[in-house]
Amino acid sequence: MNKEEILTIIRKSFIRVLEHDNFQLNETTTAKDVDGWESITHLLIMNDIEKSFDIKFKLMDLMAMENIGDLINTVKKEIKE
Repeated sequence: MNKEEILTIIRKSFIRVLEHDNFQLNETTTAKDVDGWESITHLLIMNDIEKSFDIKFKLMDLMAMENIGDLINTVKKEIKE
């Protein structure tokens, strides 16, 4: 699965949790760039992404993520394992 395919699935998780699609996601996007992406919704988004890819994030990976690019790379790593 390439980065664009992963990003498409991640975007669907954001839309499901945030209940809007008024945002752009790219590798440099952070929580401050997306209306409604706050601490509680972050947990819900990560949970939805885990379900979408049938993976489980490691705590250290979650803590190290700073932007969507980091999230994509983590998903990519997890689906290979």
